[in-house]
Amino acid sequence: MSGGRAILERLALTAVSSPLLSRLAGRLSDLRLPGFLLAPAIRAYARLFGADLSESALLPEACPSFNAFFTRRLREGVRPIAGGEGVVVSPSDSRLSAIGPIPPDGWLDQVKGSSYSIEALLGSAGDAAPFRRGVHATLYLSPAMYHRIHSPVDGRIVAWRYVPGRLFPVNAAGVRSIPGLFTRNERVAVFVDTDAHGPAAVVLVGAANVGRMSLAFTDLVTNLPGGRPPGRVVPAEPVTTRRGDELGAFNLGSTVVLLLADQELAPVASAGDLVRVGQALWRRS
Repeated sequence: MSGGRAILERLALTAVSSPLLSRLAGRLSDLRLPGFLLAPAIRAYARLFGADLSESALLPEACPSFNAFFTRRLREGVRPIAGGEGVVVSPSDSRLSAIGPIPPDGWLDQVKGSSYSIEALLGSAGDAAPFRRGVHATLYLSPAMYHRIHSPVDGRIVAWRYVPGRLFPVNAAGVRSIPGLFTRNERVAVFVDTDAHGPAAVVLVGAANVGRMSLAFTDLVTNLPGGRPPGRVVPAEPVTTRRGDELGAFNLGSTVVLLLADQELAPVASAGDLVRVGQALWRRS
């Protein structure tokens, strides 16, 4: 890409990265519309982007708003969870952008020639330390996909951290043009202790038009008027979670970065794969 075009692309991405714009998009998606208008619009959106309405637990005619469709739950049984000891499953329906080991220095490739640190991603050197030499996966959710995030492991949720930031698009243009994109966008990191794999972290990274991220096991909802105080929250008692349990939800598309301290995990999926909730990403070698 030429230098001038790259500068224009970055300026355009910056212009749409304001959390206020995404908050406005969120309000519009929450508008309650009559079914005779909303249902055809949802079906047209599904045809345009390739969303599979047959999997949804909520028919378009039953959706009170676009946001109800974006955050739809699925019918029971359409996402079987891979079993077996030592298995780590996908937390989301996604395109697997990257999967591999975490270098000792804790820096991950965003694209060729651009990288970011897991310390910046998690907002803490202490929280990042266990994951050096572990494994990671980056999972991109398109606007057509199911937008709820599930636990990839059996374990105990011991903390979570909200990190405010911008809301750059996380599509190919954003990843290519914005250095350290995943460490600049608003995000929520959920920390899970496991018996099988040691510490794990599921990082929900916000994006343009993602008006909110929410967690299923606490009252955290991001990008609301007045904001939420940043920082790490430790529950009075760890929250037990099983593979496939719901952790949270996005509005529209975004990205999940998954980190595990276990150095003995062997990948069973490859970068570029389309993966679904509950599909195995690693097995213990």
